[in-house]
Amino acid sequence: MNTATTPQAPAAGNEFVISRLLDAPRTLVFQAWTDPTQMARWFGPHNFTNPVCEIDLRVGGAHRIVMRSPDGVDYPIKGVYREIVAPERLVMTLDCSEHPDAWHDMVKPNRARDERNPAGEMLSTVTFEDVDGKTKLTIRTRFESATIRDAMLKMGMTEGWTESLERLAAHLAKA
Repeated sequence: MNTATTPQAPAAGNEFVISRLLDAPRTLVFQAWTDPTQMARWFGPHNFTNPVCEIDLRVGGAHRIVMRSPDGVDYPIKGVYREIVAPERLVMTLDCSEHPDAWHDMVKPNRARDERNPAGEMLSTVTFEDVDGKTKLTIRTRFESATIRDAMLKMGMTEGWTESLERLAAHLAKA
C-alpha cells in the first residue's frame, strides 16, 4: 500500500470516502486529530490557516475550526462528537452554516435567501487502522443527499481533503 491519498467509490450515493496511509503509529495520528494545537497546524487545503481550533473531546463535546483562505475568507466548521474510541475511531457531526453566502450559493444555487445551512448537517466517521506500524486513515462523510455531495465534489472537496492529508503527513513527519 502506498502513502497516496485515494478517494474511494462511495458506499452510498450520499457518501464521500477518502483514505491515506500515513507513516506514523495510529496513536500519533489520533492525537493529531484530537489535539487542537496540532490540528490547527495541518487541517485544510494548502495555504489555508486555522486561527481558531477548539476541541472538547468527549461524547457530546463540541468542536470548531475556522479555516482561513489565502485571500482572508473564513470557513468555520463546527459540530458535536457522537462517538470516540481512542485511537480507533471518531464520529462527529459537521455544520458549515457559518460559511460565506457565496459558498452556500455554490452548494445550493436556488436556495431560499433565509436558508442558513443548505449543505445540511453532515456526519463524518474517521477511522485509524494500524497497518504494520503505519496508519490507514479513512474519512467517510455522509451528506443529507447525493445532490449535496455532488455539489461539494464539484467545489473541490476531493482536492481539499487530499491537500489536507498531505499537510497531515508532513506534520507527522516532523513529530
